Amino acid sequence: MANKKYEIRYLPTFISQFNNILYYITYELKNKIAADNFYNEVVKQIEKRSNAPESYEVFKTFNGGKIKYYKINVKKFTIFYIVKGKVMEVRRIYYSKSNFENFI
Repeated sequence: MANKKYEIRYLPTFISQFNNILYYITYELKNKIAADNFYNEVVKQIEKRSNAPESYEVFKTFNGGKIKYYKINVKKFTIFYIVKGKVMEVRRIYYSKSNFENFI
């Protein structure tokens, strides 16, 4: 079976949230190595998922399923994405203990 990798598109909201997390780890926690490791792990997991982004369970939201969200767990954070055609649109990243339903 041929590998059908999807294009990855990062929305500005995700980029902003991700940058804020990396800033916090780097400057508030003073741990650049942990920030670098976290960055690499997030990118790795997103790229890995782009091979078959729709083959995972749909995240249940309160929007009545109008938009199918999927999630990726990386360390203590959860990344949310949707699929539009052949594009995996990475939308948000939240601390895993957050109440996602209020954000999605």
